[in-house]
Formats: sequence, structure tokens, C-alpha cells
Amino acid sequence: MADHDTLVSKLLIPFLLLHFFFFSSAYAEIVFEESFEDGWESRWVKSDWKKSEGNAGSFKHTAGKWSGDPDDKGIQTATDARHFAISAKIPEFSNKNKTLVLQYSIKFEQDIECGGGYIKLLSSYVNQKKFGGDTPYRSEFLNHLLTSFIPFSLMFGPDICGSQKKKLHLILSYQGQNYAVKKDLQCETDKLTHFYTFILRPDASYSLWVDGRERESGSMYTDWDILPTRKIKDVNAKKPADWDDREYIEDPNDVKPEGYDSIPAEIPDPKAKEPDSWDEDEDGVWKPPKIPNPAYKGPWKRKVKAGSVFDNILICDDPEYAKQVIQDIWAKNKELEKEAFEEAEKVRLAKEEEMNYYCLPNFVLVQFFVLGSFADEVCIALSYDVCRKLNEPERRVNEGEEEEGVIDMIEIGSDIERSTEE
Repeated sequence: MADHDTLVSKLLIPFLLLHFFFFSSAYAEIVFEESFEDGWESRWVKSDWKKSEGNAGSFKHTAGKWSGDPDDKGIQTATDARHFAISAKIPEFSNKNKTLVLQYSIKFEQDIECGGGYIKLLSSYVNQKKFGGDTPYRSEFLNHLLTSFIPFSLMFGPDICGSQKKKLHLILSYQGQNYAVKKDLQCETDKLTHFYTFILRPDASYSLWVDGRERESGSMYTDWDILPTRKIKDVNAKKPADWDDREYIEDPNDVKPEGYDSIPAEIPDPKAKEPDSWDEDEDGVWKPPKIPNPAYKGPWKRKVKAGSVFDNILICDDPEYAKQVIQDIWAKNKELEKEAFEEAEKVRLAKEEEMNYYCLPNFVLVQFFVLGSFADEVCIALSYDVCRKLNEPERRVNEGEEEEGVIDMIEIGSDIERSTEE
């Protein structure tokens, strides 16, 4: 069985250089601190992953649609239905006999249906311009060659997909194997900024904070299957033929609405009347003209939306310093951000009410102020056309004019492991 020093003290990771400076004081050693101020692009490398397919998403420098401090900007995924991959280098360091603190903030401004907002600390053996979701932690050759002195990496942060999966990932990679924490950790799901903090101590104990408050704690010895167990696998055992290796499957509860495919794009005009001069013998059976169907939304698809804002990334050895950062940034601005969000919601709801005004009362106005069958048909068609134009952005997405993509994500380190299937 591995001893304590073997498991914990060998956390020596040649990280990618993100912002090369050390800050030492009597209280903390800060390996890296990134608040995405002006010039952040020079410290980060955007990957060309999926660029050749036209599916590479972009980031923008912003505080988001609502914030407690508009000048406190992060980087936000800016394009719906795209892949995102970005990395930066940080200096090599060791946490031998020291505490490791990894902290960052994330805000999901979008109505997130399927997306991850996590970061990774990984080794430096990678081409930053090429790494992406299908990039392994390390090749088998490097695993064999470098295990003795590059044994460790981690992934940490929220992952949401459907109504069932609202998980907080905490995955440790040791000697080429990935180990997920065995506890069911839940993440925040609202549209406000939250700080996530992972603390790993020299005695192998750990803590998980959300917004500066402890959400979970325990030991690497018990909460991960990293150490050898007292029992080993039966070498003669064979996997059953019906064994399912898939960790995740499509949400069976996320189904297409009943009757969705039967909704036509156009419907017969209920107000149209057969002209008095119509002759079925010469003109055939009269059919009313069709008008746009206001209930039609296009083919149904699961939407993958951008809008995640990453900020305030910190790697240090002092939990108290990390907590002070939370107090200085999040605690000071959380109420202001909440007020800004509530105001933005009022504006959104007002726009929805305005759309309903145009799409519904127009029919009444047509009945009162328009006389004559032909004019009636034209005005009703125009009323439907108003509805279609107001709903045009949603229709364009639903009908596939925006390409599908995968999960919003941001990485610190050498690769991205996230894809449409974990």
C-alpha cells in the first residue's frame, strides 16, 4: 500500500505558464492570480480545436449582462453551439509539505441546458494550439516514462446537463488514471456569480468551498479510490456480454413534446372564404390559402448556449488568502449583482409581454377595423407575419441555422477532456 508521502507529497506538476510571477509574504505564496484585466490575451492561447470544422467558439472580455461591478471583467463564451478551448502557462511548483488551493469564479448567464464550467491543472506536455476535448492527459509512452515525477493532475468545477445532472466535478488523475470523488457533490444552478474553492492539505485531507463556505470535506484515502484496496480484482473474471460501460446516457426524461412533429409550418387560413365566382368544374376544389403557423417552432433540438463568465482564478498555498479574495470581490458585489440581474429580468419580461401584445390583440383589431373578405385575409396574414418576425431568432436556432456544439469550458493546463460524451 502506498504511504502518505507517496500519495500526497509527489504532487509536482509542470504546469503551463499562465502569469509568471510569485508573490511571497508571511501569509501566502501566490503561484498564480488572474483577474483578466487588460492584456489578458497575451497570457492565454486559444486552441484551434474544431476550427477547421467551423465549430470553434470565441471568448469576449466582459463583466456580462449583469454584474456588481461592470469594470470587473472576466472572459465569457460568446458563441452558441460551439466548442471552446483556451489554456495558459504557469510555473512549475510543488506542494510538498504545503497546502494547495485552487479557486475561481463562474457565472452562467444563459439558460444552461448542457454545459460545463470547470478548470483543469495539467502537465505541460502538449501543443496549446491543438489541444481539445479529445486530447488525453498524457500518451501511454509519457505515462510510462514520466509517472515517477509527473504523477498528478486534477479537474474541478460544475457540470450541468438536463434536469438530472447538476454535478460538481472533482477528479484527480494519478499515474495515468482518473479518479472521481465518490461523493455526490452538487453545484449552483442560478445565473449569478459563484466562487468554487478546492483545498488539498499535506495530511491528505481536503475541503470544498462554495462562496467561501465549506460545502464538503474529507480525505483522499476514503473519498477516492486512489490507494490500492485490500481486495484485488479477480483476474479470471470476465465482463458480462450485456455490461454497459457508458457513464452517461441521454436523459430519458428529456423527451420531445407530445405531438411536436405533427405541428405544421403553415395552416389553412381560418378566415378565408371561397369566392362567389369560384367554379369547381373549371378551377378544381377550392382550398383556403395557407398562412404561417404561430405555433410552429421548427425541428426540436437540445440547445447548447454560450454565456459562461470565468474570472478570479487563483493558485496559492493559503486558504485564508483565498477567503479574503472572495470577501473583497464576491461578498462586496453580490447584492449589487443580484439587483442588476433582477432589473435585467424585468426588461426581458417586458419584451415578452410586448411580443404577446403584437401576436395576440392584432387579431381583435383586424376584426373591428377591417371590412371585406380580401382585406381581412391580408391583415390577418400580416398579423401572423409580425409574430413570425418577433420569433425569428428562436426559429433560426430551432431549425438548425445555428450549428450544434458541445460544452462551454475553460481549461488551465495542457488539455481538455470534455466532449459530448464523458
